[in-house]
Amino acid sequence: MWITSSQIKESIQLSDVKLAVIYYSSTGTNYQMAQWAAEGARETGAEVKILKVPETAPEAAIAQNPAWKAHLEATKDVPEVTLEDLEWADAIIFSVPTRFGNVPSQLKSFLDTTGGLWFQGKLANKVVSAMSSANNPHGGQEQTILQLYTTMYHWGAIVAAPGYTDQSAFTSGGNPYGNSVTVDQEGNMQEDVEVAIKHQAKRTAQVAQAVKQGLKG
Repeated sequence: MWITSSQIKESIQLSDVKLAVIYYSSTGTNYQMAQWAAEGARETGAEVKILKVPETAPEAAIAQNPAWKAHLEATKDVPEVTLEDLEWADAIIFSVPTRFGNVPSQLKSFLDTTGGLWFQGKLANKVVSAMSSANNPHGGQEQTILQLYTTMYHWGAIVAAPGYTDQSAFTSGGNPYGNSVTVDQEGNMQEDVEVAIKHQAKRTAQVAQAVKQGLKG
């Protein structure tokens, strides 16, 4: 049986995948993780944006923490995420610190503005993955990621957890839900996660490519 040119489906390339890395960071840990994720995704050829969640904490609180104030100033030129960015993206990677086992209020406030897109079905089939950090090994990193994924399930998004799909999972702390780190009082990461984060980003882009191709039919 001959296949005509009209029957050949146009292939979706990784260069066609649009990926947003959305982070919230008070002192820089999750900003660094977001940068590694962006590097990994770009290595696949995906089009990538790094976007920060708007800061909503009072200026007085920020001023009392020199590291927080310095990081806010250092990243003042990083674009803030908008609803248009969510609509643009085929895939989204979130990186946030834990707040009592949940996502920071800054991210929650932004997510609470997505109802209009959700109602229009514009968040369905987004491929999402997440990362987190805390000040001790059992500080809520996994729970924070899972809480974030709960919102993604309501969106109708497709979660691309790293699982144990790469050897780097066994040398970076082994969080199958999404990479996470422990940060000491000086702000130093206690796990070597750069390779694992880049793998997670590449996997997210590749899953997004497959979903996009499948939906195109």
